[in-house]
Amino acid sequence: MILRDLIKNIKPLALIGSEGIDIKGVDIDSRHTEDGHLFIAMKGTQVDGHRFIPKAIELGAKAILCEDMPEERSAGITYIQVASTEDAVGKVATIFYGDPSRKLKLVGVTGTNGKTTVATLLYNMFRKMGYRCGLLSTVCNYIEDEALPTAHTTPDPIELNQLLARMVESGCEYAFMECSSHAIAQKRIGGLRFAGGIFTNLTRDHLDYHKTFENYRNAKKAFFDGLPKTAFAITNADDKNGMIMVQNTKATVKTYSTTRMADFKARILECHFEGMYLDIDGHEVGVQFIGKFNVSNLLAVYGTARMLGKEPQEILVAMSTLHSVNGRLEPLHSPEGYTAVVDYAHTPDALENVLGAIHEVLNGKGHVITVCGAGGHRDKGKRPLMAQEAVRQSDKVILTSDNPRDEDPQAIIDDMMAGLNAQQKKKVICLVDRREAIRTACMMATKGDVVLVAGKGHEDYQEINGVKHHFDDHEVLREIFDN
Repeated sequence: MILRDLIKNIKPLALIGSEGIDIKGVDIDSRHTEDGHLFIAMKGTQVDGHRFIPKAIELGAKAILCEDMPEERSAGITYIQVASTEDAVGKVATIFYGDPSRKLKLVGVTGTNGKTTVATLLYNMFRKMGYRCGLLSTVCNYIEDEALPTAHTTPDPIELNQLLARMVESGCEYAFMECSSHAIAQKRIGGLRFAGGIFTNLTRDHLDYHKTFENYRNAKKAFFDGLPKTAFAITNADDKNGMIMVQNTKATVKTYSTTRMADFKARILECHFEGMYLDIDGHEVGVQFIGKFNVSNLLAVYGTARMLGKEPQEILVAMSTLHSVNGRLEPLHSPEGYTAVVDYAHTPDALENVLGAIHEVLNGKGHVITVCGAGGHRDKGKRPLMAQEAVRQSDKVILTSDNPRDEDPQAIIDDMMAGLNAQQKKKVICLVDRREAIRTACMMATKGDVVLVAGKGHEDYQEINGVKHHFDDHEVLREIFDN
């Protein structure tokens, strides 16, 4: 692709060299740079990509897009200076890969909790309806049946457009995508065209990055601010930030609720560990999920399908066949008659929702034993709040390691314990070894009880001192059941 065409949507502050050169690839990682590529120097949160401009040129880069024009420039290299490479990279990547988001219906999902569930359920539902689909999520990226492991909730703009282009090549009509607050703030989704956006909920999270709740909320809101007039915006009317999200959007706004007037409504008719019977907009349907928060997730899925032109009966038939996403309120039944539940809950709100769903099913019969921890080098302020929520809704709590990274796991547990008073601490056992913590919880459980193992969900590793070790809560539970 000719460079002048590639940079037509950005406004250079300066351009030195030829705009007529042929560009064969676009990179933000100099290690991937090859002959004829454009290297984009990003000022990242950890490392400044401008340091790697010489390396990119050595590997064959023919053009450099940067914020700071190098004082020493190589002959035959074109340099383009812009105010923000973070803003430019998505626009450049979109053009290089043929603007793939305009060639399919792309729906973005944002919020604190529920993103993975909603995006994955939409992907599974539309595939069951016979459509070719792609999925971009925390757990895994998919192009139809092809699984592509992911390191981030939302990939960088170049990888993102590569994936979307491959979806188009594979004949996908729809793509469903989680949009994290980091990705929105860092403009990783810049240049993409969305057919619709979904807001799930907003509670405290990622304040280690955003610093304030207002910044975090505004990052989410920016997604809806950027939707075009042709798009739809579906928001959770039960969340106090639901209408704030869409107050400045150009998109068509629709609401969903389990408690108030809304465009899409639902209520629980019956609830068991195997699932629920729901009334959705006057239609009864059996689903393989539990918990009020999952009713909200299913309503978001239903409303999105309706906005994409599908009929209620077709949606509900497909919805009745869907099942939980890996590691999201996933029950495992022990031979002794107690139920273990694996869930990704790693925020106070998520823990509140999961424990609330468990109590809805137990209805006062049986005890709840919760195993939870908190991640290292993440928002420390939520640690005592998580401990408080676990104690409030559990008969016994075992605090343990999650992903301590290179923090002292005992120090993380101490931070959680600091949120509890003397009476609350009587309910708590502290065991740094996560395997031992799960085993102890299972030993304490009797028939009819529930053991909640929270925090890791789908993850099959523990990160300790910067090293990832294989660890899967499901596997540990099954080993305990078999012994």
